[in-house]
Amino acid sequence: MRLLLAALVLHLFTLPVLADEDYYEEHIKPLLLTKCSACHGALKQESDLRLDAGQLIHSGGVSGPVLDLKNPPESMLLSRIQSEDVDQRMPPEGQGEALTAQQIQVLMTWIRGGAKFPKAEKVPPDPRQHWAYQVPRKAEVPRIENELGEVHPIDAFLLAKLQARQLPVAPLADPATVVRRAYLDLIGLPPTPSQQHAFLDNPASSAWSDLVDELLEDPAHGERWGRHWMDVWRYSDWDGYKDQLRGSQRHIWRWRDWIIESVNTDKPYDRMVMEMLAADELAPADPNTLRATGFLARNYHKSNRDIWLDATVEHTAKAFLGMTIDCARCHDHKFDPIEQVEYYAMRAVFEPHQVRTERLPGEADLKKQGLVRAYDAKLDSPTYLYMAGNEKNPDKEHPVEPNLPEVINLPFEPQPIELPPTAIFPSLREFIEQEQLEAAVKKVKIEEKNLVDKEGSANQPLHQQAVVAATAEFESLQARWAADRAKYTETLNPAQLQPLAKRAAATESIAKLERARHTLLVKQQALQQAESSEQADEKRKAAVEKSRKEVNQAIKRREEAERLKNADAIEYSSVGTAYPKTSTGRRSALAHWITDHRNPLTARVAVNHVWMRHFGTPLVANVFDFGLRSPQPEHVELLDWLAVEFMEHDWSMKHLHRLIVTSAAYRRASSVSGDEFAANREHDPDNQLLWRANVQRLDAEIIRDSVLHVADKLDQTLGGPEIDFHQGEKVHRRSLYFRHAYEKQMQMLVTFDAAAPNECYRRSPSIIPQQALALSNSSLVVEQSRRLAAMLSNIAPNTEDFIHLAFEAILGRNSTAEELAACQDFLTSQSKRLSDPEDLTPIPSVTKAEVPAAKTPAQRARENLVHVLFNHNDFVTVR
Repeated sequence: MRLLLAALVLHLFTLPVLADEDYYEEHIKPLLLTKCSACHGALKQESDLRLDAGQLIHSGGVSGPVLDLKNPPESMLLSRIQSEDVDQRMPPEGQGEALTAQQIQVLMTWIRGGAKFPKAEKVPPDPRQHWAYQVPRKAEVPRIENELGEVHPIDAFLLAKLQARQLPVAPLADPATVVRRAYLDLIGLPPTPSQQHAFLDNPASSAWSDLVDELLEDPAHGERWGRHWMDVWRYSDWDGYKDQLRGSQRHIWRWRDWIIESVNTDKPYDRMVMEMLAADELAPADPNTLRATGFLARNYHKSNRDIWLDATVEHTAKAFLGMTIDCARCHDHKFDPIEQVEYYAMRAVFEPHQVRTERLPGEADLKKQGLVRAYDAKLDSPTYLYMAGNEKNPDKEHPVEPNLPEVINLPFEPQPIELPPTAIFPSLREFIEQEQLEAAVKKVKIEEKNLVDKEGSANQPLHQQAVVAATAEFESLQARWAADRAKYTETLNPAQLQPLAKRAAATESIAKLERARHTLLVKQQALQQAESSEQADEKRKAAVEKSRKEVNQAIKRREEAERLKNADAIEYSSVGTAYPKTSTGRRSALAHWITDHRNPLTARVAVNHVWMRHFGTPLVANVFDFGLRSPQPEHVELLDWLAVEFMEHDWSMKHLHRLIVTSAAYRRASSVSGDEFAANREHDPDNQLLWRANVQRLDAEIIRDSVLHVADKLDQTLGGPEIDFHQGEKVHRRSLYFRHAYEKQMQMLVTFDAAAPNECYRRSPSIIPQQALALSNSSLVVEQSRRLAAMLSNIAPNTEDFIHLAFEAILGRNSTAEELAACQDFLTSQSKRLSDPEDLTPIPSVTKAEVPAAKTPAQRARENLVHVLFNHNDFVTVR
């Protein structure tokens, strides 16, 4: 192998090549960045050698030059990357794969060509000086008026960029288009024709801002924007096989409802972040707030605690900070100033936490109903650094203390938090004692009724014992409640608690004895029935043998209960589960660190998410990585101005929405024609300067919801348990209420690129044939087409009026003259075609619509036209 490689080297250096400055930019710089920058870049300089800029490569390190332009094959850079000695080869063992022969060839070509690089190349600065790690500041707003005569800060920043390049801006979109845009954007539903006309017929100068306020106060706003944040925060209902729980948690829909309610009430974003990370420390006695910790419970992984905690660290950093800290699980981050130990220090923040499900009023079965929440279970759980990220190789000699990345220089000072009684012993909630005692009383009354009903029968002793046992159990429950209430709510010393504990233990022993006696009578009766059975001998013998064993077991349990009854015990079965009296305070300290106004990332990341969902493209391209791989964005001054404005207005998302949607930039047309914009199309074809609006495909949920809404069949009930995703064609609730988890998603939503449950910081719309088939073949779409056609026909018997109404209702605009003519021709020809069934070819259909097709050919043709309009591109598009 060594001889072959040497031969390759000699051969390559005899070939004619052209390695100029472009060759460096295209081939050398990306290669060295990927393979070498972790140890020889701005972040770290092993042997004082940097390989992240041409002039620095030529400068070499403490061992001397790494390039030999007179004798290129002898260059140290080449010898080290080809060395067969693992101690000498670069990259080092465990720090990356060796370079391929092709990559070595690229380096050889460059060195042989003189190792040229652009003289104007900038040396990468200290990563800690990266733009995203600096606290955002409010730049002065340019004094530029938009076409509305306002100095709107968003327009001022954007127009300043365009004017500097002498580029014009697109005009405002027509009112019908922009109204539809706002409705779909802010509440996720298209406007009805009457809602459109209410705005179009309103001459008031405040009409637009009034409409925006109205939509922001609509309860549907929380559902629309709640779904956006559910994407970012990785919402997932429980997943597992059949009834088995493998990932996330049952009843996590309560977190979903908390998100919707928080958006609707405009809960400050920073408070939302704090509650999701640490509601159990900030509001431990408030069940409504505890729902927020579904953010943590969602990461639950049954089979592997490391997967659970890795997901928690990774997605806390990505969602709130735009940091890819997970890169440091196995080694120091290759690009950002984050060391491997810092990853595990952040993991240590989460190490003690677990999740539990608490009882809610009306249902004791936690599989049917419950409140899932986070809490610190093992306060002293150690965190170990995994060597090379291998969980089987922990460094147990050096436990890692909880801390956060130093690149954000803010205090992290966790303090233990004393918890209230109901957090320590959740059963203290009054309804639990009441429901348990009521159930015990009910059981006594049932047994007493049975005794009365069976009076004089041979089974009367059995029923008498059932009453005695149920009564003893009720008395035991009362005594155990008294002991637990005193133990967890009163400041009694052990001597004062002992009598209550003794009584609880004694009554429990009596209850167990009386129940054992009842069980013995039941088993003895079963034995008698088996002995007198008229079954075949073998079956009777087997039944008798089985009953005798059960009788003997019951006798032993009774004898054991009698023995315990006479013991002077103080141990009893608690009426609930007790948890630690304190929490570490680590997660609340993390939450304060993240939401500190001096944290340079949090507000920027949130603003970027909101901006992207309004405009279709973000200000920072990678919404979950603001690190060194994200160059300073074009509109950094605008981003920072909005981030500071967001924080100054109490982290109000509605304030941010209002600011964005009232700008002229938001209301611009998405398409323009003519020579006036030729320069724009040439210099900014991707619309990075936002000189026009972006055309956007509707989210999957809005497409389905809009079909139902247009036909006036959408059930707009808020909140509640998740609905079986198989019911998506039949149940008319909004789409975000259907089960959304791994392998548990509605197919129609998946087809239109719904969020992946594991990670979806930004949706990527696709265009595939199955989408047209979904709208064509869906029973839901067929049914709503028929319903809507009937509704419109009742309003507009006239064909032309019907067509105009259909376009208005479905597409939010009037039909053009060409479209009107085409639709009239279609209705005429289709009606004629349907009037002669013998000439039609039956096509087997798998679509089973509950709404039958119209009986008349003319109405069926109208149903077909409505169905076609639901398949129109404008229906699934925001212009």
